[in-house]
Amino acid sequence: MTELFENNQSRFEDLYDFARQLIDGESGKLLVAKYQKAIDEVTPYETMLVFDKLLHEGIPFENVKNAVGKIINVFYKSLAAQQWEKPTGNHFLHYLMLENREAERTMNDIKFVIKRIFLGDDTGIESFTLKLAELIISLKAYELHYKKKENILFPFIEKTFPQYSCLQLMWSFDDDFRKCIRNFELLLQQQTIRKEELNKELGRLFFVVLPVIFREEQIIFPVAYKAIPSDKWDEMMHQSFEIGWYVISPEVLWQQTDFKDNADGTIDLETGMLTPQQLTLLFSHLPVDITFVDENDEVQFFSESFHRIFARSKAIIGRKVQNCHPQESVHVVNEIISAFRTGKKNHADFWIQAKGRFIHIRYFALRNEKGDYKGTLEVSQDVTEIRSLTGE
Repeated sequence: MTELFENNQSRFEDLYDFARQLIDGESGKLLVAKYQKAIDEVTPYETMLVFDKLLHEGIPFENVKNAVGKIINVFYKSLAAQQWEKPTGNHFLHYLMLENREAERTMNDIKFVIKRIFLGDDTGIESFTLKLAELIISLKAYELHYKKKENILFPFIEKTFPQYSCLQLMWSFDDDFRKCIRNFELLLQQQTIRKEELNKELGRLFFVVLPVIFREEQIIFPVAYKAIPSDKWDEMMHQSFEIGWYVISPEVLWQQTDFKDNADGTIDLETGMLTPQQLTLLFSHLPVDITFVDENDEVQFFSESFHRIFARSKAIIGRKVQNCHPQESVHVVNEIISAFRTGKKNHADFWIQAKGRFIHIRYFALRNEKGDYKGTLEVSQDVTEIRSLTGE
C-alpha cells in the first residue's frame, strides 16, 4: 500500500510528535515553530497515519477527537494547497462531492437567515425562524451522505488501507451532526426560542458540517481514490442507490443482476427445499431486519427488507462488526459478543425510540449442536403498532 503514496518517515515522525505533544498540553505556538517544515509539507496520507497512530498508541479516543480541530487547523494551509485528481462523471466520489456543494449552499442560506435573526430588529423574526426551521429540515436529509460514507466508502477503505482507525473519528463527527439536528428539532418546537441557546447550537452545527467537508475532500477522499482499486467504484455507486442521495439525482443506470441458482436449483434446509429466489423473497418480506455476524466477528449476511430500519449496504459483508458502529458504542457490541462467546448469555434485548417509532433490537447467540459459539444474530423490529394493540 505504501508504494502508492509518497511518505517521508522522518517527516511523519515529526508530525506525530507535534500532534502527540499538542494533545499532552504543550504550547501550540512553540510546537508549530519547532515542526514548521514538516507541517508545511504534510500530505493527506500522512494526516491519516498520524491520527491512526495516535489511536493505536493508547491515547483515549475523546482526547484525540478533541484535538482533531487544532491539529487540522495547523495542517489546513498545507492540505488546502494540495491538488488531487478529482474524479468526474459517474464516479461515487464525484457525487459525494456534489452533495457537499449542496450542503454548503444550505449552510450559506442558514447563515443569511441567522444574520436577520440576530442582527436585525424583531420585525419579521417569526418568519425568519420558520425559514430556519425549513432549512434545518432540509439539511437533515444530508445524513444520507454520512450513511453512504459509513456503510459503503469506509468498508472499502478498510479492505485496502491498513491504517483506517482514523475513520472512527470521522464517524464520531458524523454523529455530532445527527445530535445537532435532533437538538434543533427540539429547540425550534419551543414556543419562545432563547437566542443564546439558538446561537450555541448554530455554532456547533457550523463547527461540524464545514470542517467535515474539508476533511473529506482534502484528506479522506484523495487517499481513498488512490488506495481503492478502480473496479470497486462502480460497485460502490450501485450500492449507493440502496441508501439514496442528498438533493442530487445521479444520472446512472442501476441494473440489479439476477440471482444465480445452484446447480440443482434448490437448497436443502432440512425442513424444506427452497430456491435462492424463494429465500430472497422470504427474507425481504419478513417484518424484521436480520443481520448475521459469524464467530470471527465478521458480518456475513443481512436481509434486504422493504422497510429496513437501519441502513445496510453490501460493502459491510466481511467487515468486522466493531467497524460498523460508532466508537462510542463499540464497547457495548464487544460486551455482548464476549458474553455470547463465553456462554454467559444467550441473548440481549434493547429498545430505542426514534422518529416517533418504538424499535426493539434483539441479539441471539448462535451455537452448533456441540454448543460452540458460531456467531450472533441481530433482529430489529418496529413494534410501534404492536404495542398499541388491545383486546384479542
